[in-house]
Formats: sequence, structure tokens, C-alpha cells
Amino acid sequence: MSHDPISPPVDARLPAWQLALFGLQHVLSMAASPITAVFLIAKVLALPADLTVQLIGATFFACGIGTLLQSLGAGPIGARMPFVMVPGGAPTMLFVGIAAQSGLPTAAGAALLASAFYWVLLPVFTRCLRLFPRVVVGAMLLLVSVNLIRIYATIVVGQPGSADFAQPRALGLALATIVATVAAAGAFRGTLGRLAVLIGLMAGATLGWALDAMPALADVWRGPLFTHPVWLPFGMPRFDVLAALPLLIFTAISMAEATAQTVAVGETCGKAISLSRDVPKTIRADALASLAGALFGTPLIVTSAENIGVVQTTGVRSRYVTAAAGAILIVIALFAPLARLAYAIPAAVVGGTALVVFAMIGVMGIRLLAGVDLHARANQYTLAAALVVGLAPILVPNLYRHFGSPVQIVLGNGMAAGTLAAIATQLAFAAFARISGQVGTAAVPGSSPSRDV
Repeated sequence: MSHDPISPPVDARLPAWQLALFGLQHVLSMAASPITAVFLIAKVLALPADLTVQLIGATFFACGIGTLLQSLGAGPIGARMPFVMVPGGAPTMLFVGIAAQSGLPTAAGAALLASAFYWVLLPVFTRCLRLFPRVVVGAMLLLVSVNLIRIYATIVVGQPGSADFAQPRALGLALATIVATVAAAGAFRGTLGRLAVLIGLMAGATLGWALDAMPALADVWRGPLFTHPVWLPFGMPRFDVLAALPLLIFTAISMAEATAQTVAVGETCGKAISLSRDVPKTIRADALASLAGALFGTPLIVTSAENIGVVQTTGVRSRYVTAAAGAILIVIALFAPLARLAYAIPAAVVGGTALVVFAMIGVMGIRLLAGVDLHARANQYTLAAALVVGLAPILVPNLYRHFGSPVQIVLGNGMAAGTLAAIATQLAFAAFARISGQVGTAAVPGSSPSRDV
């Protein structure tokens, strides 16, 4: 924050109480993702209540394992940066679609195939990392920010046409959470300033409790105290490559997202990132976390945009904080009342917190773009193409509904569509420059593929 410019570096080992508080802040910022992912699966597929609770615990467990992998690392696996893992929104929808059409065993098999496909595709993708200069990554972060703000604004206000759409109480809770977060960030120094997200969320939850928007705390203790993930909860997986094709396509999109997020965290932490070295480490941890999750019945587990915003907002850069968050996630997975407590926080409060956090991701994108020469025509058109093609499906949902499924998966994802447009535009300008003999006037993508970002 402005009052406290010096923050712990990425390898700093903080006191245990700070690790616990900062780690809890990350957990509460992302807790809505695993809960909503499982409830979406349960609602669409009409899963019984006991299986739903079991899957919530399994998802927290897989997120915890992945978070520990990314934060602490294991050989060539894990970025060793402050990452938190969540079930991705797009792969969750794809998982549900496969399960609805072909059954849960096929969906579980598709998740396992996609986890393995990461390893097959990674060598090819690594060769393409030169196509992700700062202008492309900055555009990707802007698109991610806008898309996530749209999604979580919908969580706050509800769906248009529904009875509870844009209820004043929900809007008030979200606004109060945002105001409390900003006020804490501006008013407090040191540790309290870095806990602004947690303070804002707790203030919003307290207001929600006072307004009777939360269930009685006694309800948290109803049901079993302990739970544990169950191996292959849907029975033996069924491997159908055609049914799994949407998830296999998504792995390439996920790799592009992991690239942008690795650069974003490195930028926020002040750590020089080598694309050819660090991005594959992030992707390998994504693959292993997804494999662990698939064995316990979850969708693909990917790096979280939520926690990147938390790092940017609070300035706490230590990877041991997110490692603590990973340990907390595993405890939540095993101690059922904690999961029920997280689920009890009003959606408007979680949404208000998320809006602040995701807006900060856009700030990171702008900061990256500030280092780009936007007077160069190639960069101007690269950014413009990314915004036009990327924002269109975000602002106009179902834009590609009349196209085939593979086209919908790629172009219907604003980040993926915008990234492809940016890369294609850069390549086109580089080709035109070579043809005209003016290579130096265009931003040739990837002139130094293993450069520091």
C-alpha cells in the first residue's frame, strides 16, 4: 500500500501468526470458487446431498495440494511463487456437459485424460512462449479482469429476470464490503494494511449476519465433524477421447492463462520471470493438481486469478503465505464445519471482495502495458485486436452459439479469443515488416524467447 511500500519478498519466511492470517485471507478470497463449482455440478446432475458435501471436501483438498505444489515446488514442478489453485469455471462447465451427455464416469475419465494431455502438449506449447510478449500478456490480464468482474457482479446481483435480481440488500452488502476493503487499505499501515481484503470480507460478513443474511452459526455444527476425499467417487472412469475433446482443447487455453498469471505474479512480486523456465513449472503443477482432483471426482484444478489480485492488493509477496493457505485448504477439506462456515458467507459479500481483487488484475495488465511502446503501430493494433475479439464474447454471451462446439470453446472464451487475435496480429505485422524489409519497425514476437519479463 502507499503507506507501506516495502513488502516481504517472495521467499520471505514470516512469523507463524502472520502466515496464518495472510493465508486465511487468500482462502476466504477463493473459497467461493470450489463451493460454487461443486454446487453447479450437483444441481445440474442432481447429485445426492452426501455426495455433494463429499465433493466439496475433495475439491478443497485438491486445491490445497495444488497450492502447496505451486508455492513450495518439487523439482521441476511448481512455480515457487504465491499461487492458489481453484477449479476453473470453464472446465467445470465442460465437466458438467460431458457428465450430462455421457455420464459421470466418462466425465471423470475426461478429466484424467486432460490432466495427462497437459504433459503431451507442454513441449509444443513451450516452443510457442515467444509469442507472449508484454503487450499480449497485458491484454490477457485486462480480459481476465473484465470477464471475472462480469461473473462476480452477476453473483452479487443474481440473474436478470429472477425474483432476487439486483436486490438492494445484496448491492448494499457488496458495496459495504468494497468500501471496508478500500478504507482498511488506506487507513492501516503494516500488517493490518496488508489484511485489507480479509478485513473487508469480515466487515461485510458481520453486516450480513446483522441483517439476517447469514444462517445461524449453530447450523455450522450440524452434520459430521470430519470428512475425507473418496477415491473415484463415480466408480471406474470411462475413457472416451471424443467425449473428452472439449476438455483436451481447454488444456491449451489453460496453458495460455497460466502464462499470463505467471508473468503477473512475477511482476507483482518483483521477480524476473523466464518464460521458458518458469511457465512450464506452473503448468506441471496445474497438471498434477488436476490429476489429483480428477481421482477424487473434481473438475480440472488451475491457477487462481483471485489470489493474484490479493497479492497485488495487499503487497504480501511471500510464497509461504500461500503455502499456509494450502495447508488451511486441506484442514477445511477434512474438518467439515469450516467448509460449512465458508459456505455461509453471503454471496454478495464474497462477490464484493472478488470485485476488488479482480479489478486489481486489470491494474496489473495496465501496468504491464505501461511498459509497452504503444506508439508502435504493431503494438497498437495487437492490443486493439485483443480487446475487440476478446471483449465481444464477454459482453455478448452466446455470441458463437450457432458454431460448432470446438469453435465455441475457443472463441467463446474471451481470454482465449483475445490472445489468439493478439498473436495473429503480431505475426501478421512481423510478416509484413519482413516482406517490406523493415523488420525493425515492427514488434517481432519472441525475439528473445527465454527473456526475463
